Amino acid sequence: MNVFNSLSRRVEALEPLADNTIRLYTCGPTVYNFAHIGNFRAYTFEDVLRRVIQFNGMKVRQVMNLTDVDDKTIRGANAQGVALTAYTKTYKDAFFADLKRLNVQPAEVYPAATDHIPEMIALVEKLMAKGVAYQSDDKSVYFKVREFPGYGKLAHIDFDHQQTGLRCAADEYDKENVGDFALWKAWEPSDGPVGWDSPWGRGRPGWHIECSAMSMKYLGETFDLHTGGIDNLFPHHENEIAQAEAATGKPFVKTWMHCAHLRVNGEKMSKSLGNFFTLRDLLDKGYTGREIRYVLINAHYRSGLNFAFSALDDARKSLARIDACVEKVGKWESGKAGTCAFAQKCLDDFTAAVNDDLNLPKAFAALFELVRETNAALAAAETAGFDAGEVLRVFRRMDEVLGVIFFENEKKAVEVPADVQSLLDARAAARQAKNWAESDRLRDVIAAAGWLVKDSKDGQSVSPKQ
Repeated sequence: MNVFNSLSRRVEALEPLADNTIRLYTCGPTVYNFAHIGNFRAYTFEDVLRRVIQFNGMKVRQVMNLTDVDDKTIRGANAQGVALTAYTKTYKDAFFADLKRLNVQPAEVYPAATDHIPEMIALVEKLMAKGVAYQSDDKSVYFKVREFPGYGKLAHIDFDHQQTGLRCAADEYDKENVGDFALWKAWEPSDGPVGWDSPWGRGRPGWHIECSAMSMKYLGETFDLHTGGIDNLFPHHENEIAQAEAATGKPFVKTWMHCAHLRVNGEKMSKSLGNFFTLRDLLDKGYTGREIRYVLINAHYRSGLNFAFSALDDARKSLARIDACVEKVGKWESGKAGTCAFAQKCLDDFTAAVNDDLNLPKAFAALFELVRETNAALAAAETAGFDAGEVLRVFRRMDEVLGVIFFENEKKAVEVPADVQSLLDARAAARQAKNWAESDRLRDVIAAAGWLVKDSKDGQSVSPKQ
């Protein structure tokens, strides 16, 4: 398995440092609002990465943080006049529900920043003791960028052409502000009730120290792999490296991977442009988590992804084609003689693609080649060489990475709520009366309730949105 390492800027083999386990840290959400589809581009990339690691027989220990204290969460909680924990809980719960809808495998640990303040204070103390941090006249504690010789190695910053010597108290800033950054931010009136006691006075941790402290707590002082969106590369990930390595004297992370931005209809996503969408916005428009996941992963993670509703419509058609093929194979008598050489060839091509720096476009091409060859075999008058069990095995093996294929015989029975069943009965009556407008209206009402209706020659069936 080869991946592009942002630190070396080379494609390298991803091999565990120990125990056949990749220790993986992924930057999670700042829980001040519902996550948007740009965020989920990163989270689905990381899910595919996790799945490919497992696909190759390695284990994964994944840690994804929840940033529940920073400038944005404090502003939001104080604006609503509620406790920080109550404010962020809404968005934490929504985030986990969204991950489930997108079929994202859960991480082993989801540490929240507010649960790890002692670890952050201890890390700042180490940095103070080593002389790479100082308390300023505003009582905040800053990291001395110039005291860490390796600063800039991830972002490949040329200090001679950057503005330096500044103090950056804000949690987020841009490449023009290469300066000392806050490790511990002194309490100020705008923080309201949010704050913790420390050796430097009451305050709260800076954003960057959170990830360094929590990743090392759960994965060790040196671990295999750290990921995130390209927007996190600088300053956030650069600062993580500086804090961790200055404190321990050891390499922090072996491999760094970053995914590119998502754009909507060729433009940067922005509320002012009216092209800002959360996952639930798309679900409310009748799309499913499976369709959204298909679009988010069906591009190379290091290439920009241009999101459009037409892509979701195309995803629906593509998934229907895959579903139809898998359903036909499932109905075929398993155990037929033959090796289905085409299935193994497709799996070999798929494996080569995902192991080549997660080349998902080529992986999907291998999947659709399997669909084409399978349909051709099933349509042939003579299918003596067709082994349905082998073909299904290959579909399942591919889906270990993709997480988008629907296997009818593995669907769990679900109980349809009484109110949804009443709507279904009314829709059946409307169709019987050939009242197609009412049938379509009821279908939309059922979809808004979280259920999808499928019509066939045998009548209508319903399933929860995936």
